[in-house]
Amino acid sequence: MDLASPVQYVKGVGPQRAEALSREGVATLEDLLFHLPLRYEDRRQFSRIADLRAGMKVAVSGTVTVAGLRRARRMPIYEIRLDDGTGRLKALWFNQPFLEDTLPRGARVMLFGAVEPDAIGSRQLMMASPQYERVEMGDSAGVHTGRIVPIYEKLGPLAGKALRRILLRLAETIPGDLPDPLPADLRARLALMPRGEALRRLHGPSDEDDLGALNAFRSAAHRRLIFEEFFLFQLGLALQRQSRRERPKRAAFQVTDATRDAVKRILPFHLTAAQKRVLREIADDMRSPHPMSRLVQGDVGSGKTMVALLSMVIAVEDGYQAAFMAPTEILAEQHYLTFKRLLARCPYTVSLFTSSSKGKERREAVDALASGRVQIAVGTHALIQQAVGFHRLGLAVVDEQHRFGVLQREDLRRKGGEVDVLVMTATPIPRTLALTAYGDLDVSVVDERPPGRTPVATVHRAASERRAVVEEVARALGAGRQAYVVYPLIEESEKLEDVKAATQMAEEWRAALPEARVGLLHGRLKGAEKEEVMAAFHGGSVQVLVATTVVEVGVDVPNATVMVIEHAERFGLAQLHQLRGRVGRGAGASVCVLVTHGRLSDEARARIEVLARSGDGFVIAEKDLELRGPGDFFGTRQSGLPRLRVGDLLRDRELMGPAREEAFRYVEEAGGGPRAGPLEEFLERGGWQRRFGLARVG
Repeated sequence: MDLASPVQYVKGVGPQRAEALSREGVATLEDLLFHLPLRYEDRRQFSRIADLRAGMKVAVSGTVTVAGLRRARRMPIYEIRLDDGTGRLKALWFNQPFLEDTLPRGARVMLFGAVEPDAIGSRQLMMASPQYERVEMGDSAGVHTGRIVPIYEKLGPLAGKALRRILLRLAETIPGDLPDPLPADLRARLALMPRGEALRRLHGPSDEDDLGALNAFRSAAHRRLIFEEFFLFQLGLALQRQSRRERPKRAAFQVTDATRDAVKRILPFHLTAAQKRVLREIADDMRSPHPMSRLVQGDVGSGKTMVALLSMVIAVEDGYQAAFMAPTEILAEQHYLTFKRLLARCPYTVSLFTSSSKGKERREAVDALASGRVQIAVGTHALIQQAVGFHRLGLAVVDEQHRFGVLQREDLRRKGGEVDVLVMTATPIPRTLALTAYGDLDVSVVDERPPGRTPVATVHRAASERRAVVEEVARALGAGRQAYVVYPLIEESEKLEDVKAATQMAEEWRAALPEARVGLLHGRLKGAEKEEVMAAFHGGSVQVLVATTVVEVGVDVPNATVMVIEHAERFGLAQLHQLRGRVGRGAGASVCVLVTHGRLSDEARARIEVLARSGDGFVIAEKDLELRGPGDFFGTRQSGLPRLRVGDLLRDRELMGPAREEAFRYVEEAGGGPRAGPLEEFLERGGWQRRFGLARVG
């Protein structure tokens, strides 16, 4: 059997159905066989008609003793009486007159369906539109009854019984020696059944199979195919990584005494042991002759931004440029201001590149970058536009990478001819997603918070408790501390009707705290105005900063100890945790107040409860994944998540790690690539890209 054969030659499909199936992504026998059941129903046991009660969902078997077609309001109704020797059961079907030939009097029939009263108050029972199957005398099971029956999602023109019949027939023809992409030694070591056996058992389970395991996708056959899918995906990532490591980069960096002196000038504090370890890993990569591709993970406040900045200093001190790409203009501006402040004692030119930059100002900045007068470029996707060129790009840092796509990362890399790439995420990513969306990268974890930082208490308040919220801020100000008040207002066009404008709320806080100096920061302020407001908050002349989500990252004011988040129900869990991380950066006790408005949805309540219970970003990330699912976690099809047809990143996450280990070991042992066989064929004919719906880079 050749699983690459066109699906139209499968019995029951044909050219017309094949054309419709191709629109559903089903073109080959393999595509069709991997349309696995959604669930399974136990139809092994036949109930005696005499024992039936209304509300039961059962299988019954017997002989049609009465059959007839009648009409009610112009609709044909086919009605039978089924006799199993213990009693009779009425069954009827609407608008299916062809059943007169299929289920005639005297036919042996199996039915499966819900039992209900024949009429209100009646003791007679019936089934309306049950599933049916005609069988021969002596048959104990059919395709649709008398066994564990697979239930499928509709597939183009195929559904229900027709789809089940086609797939069972196809599965029964799978040979025992079906080519298997998993290496034989791997299957033997992990005790995985052959591919053909797994497909046969999922489409045609036997009476001995565990129904609970089948429905939980935990049968041996399920685990075999899920592992295969994860292994093949990770194999592609391993080959990408190997390919990239074999390519030379423009230059290996030198870490000199001048570099160390520059680092000392910048550092306002001592690095933690974790920051030193991660920076050492990055520096080793940068000294290597092969391009770096590294993901830096860490919780909010762990000091990832400083690690990224010092990595850029290594590049600049060696005569190269560095680029820092953020996903939004607001975040790019915030990082730009942070870098300018931290690099004030260094002779570096830092420039901002966003789509808002226009005219002469933009042309001058682009020229300065191309000529090398700008050492560090901070921007959005504007950095990878064709018109933007670098003089000597050596390092690209991509912040919040999951909002970008893998191709954008590669575009930035190739701006400098195979430059080093460092990827940072603002909040931790669950391990399964890190192994998936970033599976081709080396990973460093900043798993230590700088000394002197205090845990942040988290409090939930309803909007009706406004006085308590104001008192919390007033107490902090009375102790000489500062506070943030954040509103979910990003762009004028995205304003939610019932969210008060940030400017109005700033006035309300001025009225509530007349002695306090209240500043306002929002996305529509000009760059110089934002810089002025932030400098005032850093310096302490502004005590309360009313802001939109522009304070999501990069703001470090140790004296700020209160974070009030208005309409907290409108923020995602990761964003709430990120905002909370703006406080707790000094020795003073800090609090985050989550203010919610109106009745909360179950999901919003769950987010608030998770945040109130935990301050660990890695725990919060796992909960966020459970609440939202993998697709919504990254929020974009460009996220690097594969299109899976068997596995589920959340349900099957414990299999991803072992599959990755085996795939990377296989590539390492194979040296130049996979050995000959089904696995090589899969990779060479573009199967990886088509199979997982992802771009192959490397």
